[in-house]
Amino acid sequence: MTCKSTFLNRCDRYTGELSGAFADLGTFLPLVLGLIALNHFSPQGIFMGFGVFALFTAFYYRRPIPVQPMKVIAALVIAQGLTPGMLQASGMMMGVILLLLAFSGAISWMAKQLSPAISIGIQLAIGLQLIWMGGQMMGETWFIGITAFVVLFASRFLPMRYLAMPLVLASGMLWQYTSGMAPSFNLSIGTSWQLSWPSIHEWTSAAGLLVLPQLALTLTNAVIATSAMAKEKFPSDTVNGNENFTPKRLATSSGLMNLILAPFGATAMCHGAGGLAVQHHFGARTWIAPTIFGSTCLLIALTWGEGIAAMLSLIPLALLGSLLAIAGLQLAWSKRFIDGRPFCIFVILSTAAICLLVNTAAGLATGFVLETARRQWRLVSDLRH
Repeated sequence: MTCKSTFLNRCDRYTGELSGAFADLGTFLPLVLGLIALNHFSPQGIFMGFGVFALFTAFYYRRPIPVQPMKVIAALVIAQGLTPGMLQASGMMMGVILLLLAFSGAISWMAKQLSPAISIGIQLAIGLQLIWMGGQMMGETWFIGITAFVVLFASRFLPMRYLAMPLVLASGMLWQYTSGMAPSFNLSIGTSWQLSWPSIHEWTSAAGLLVLPQLALTLTNAVIATSAMAKEKFPSDTVNGNENFTPKRLATSSGLMNLILAPFGATAMCHGAGGLAVQHHFGARTWIAPTIFGSTCLLIALTWGEGIAAMLSLIPLALLGSLLAIAGLQLAWSKRFIDGRPFCIFVILSTAAICLLVNTAAGLATGFVLETARRQWRLVSDLRH
């Protein structure tokens, strides 16, 4: 290998890590900026939480395992105008629940009960939801949204494909700056660190309004589905002879970080299969990507002011929508749609349909019932023969 090809390979690798580090902004920024702009939560506490969690993830996994807001909790807090105390309480309760499930062995047992078809069905449903949400956000400025989506999708077939995401992001911000249009977000610069402890009412309200709706999604998408996808992306990873991406490890890292960081103003956080899919797609392969992302979040937390707020407000909402749609597309697609057996595809589609029509917990139960029925039928069939 020549010096020139070695240099180009290294450039491609580090460009991929940089591109992958910020590939999940379509999920991250709308919820985070919504909490700051609409609910006036502390930007310092929120960005500090993501920064510390991402740096811990880089050290703990040595791979680009994503760090995301817990979507149901963040969306409900924004939509219903809930208090910072309720957000903090939900993060700490989710942390305790995840740690209990991890160290009791319950999360490992749950993962074994779920066939790949059920996991793929849940991923399909969440992927379609992300595509729908991304499409709605792209509707703010269709030209920007569709152009960004086409460029990002086509980039996978082009050389130096990892440059596409940062170039699209920079171009969108430049367009927003020169077009004279109003910013997508009106960010407050006066909010300080929020160090507080939830009241009894906030604890009880958060348990029913936020934690219960979030729990099924976290266990399936952020723990079990992320574990399955990470093993697929990095099949050789082991730690002292043990698998790196077990559901127990993913539940432990999410639980521990939420329990520690929520009292300092961090939002409820988790991992996510969609984030892993899009980060891997844009070139993230090692600990470098989460280190870049985490360091950037910490820098924003420590230097938050008018300049940072103005810069973030230049990101067009339609561009974030295109990133969200790409993440959904990566998550929804599976090779099982091509090579899977008919009943496997039936389980996938049934699970996804119930997830979309009812909720994730109902979809999970549907897939479990179908797989249990299949096993029983096979057992009876084997006994007859």
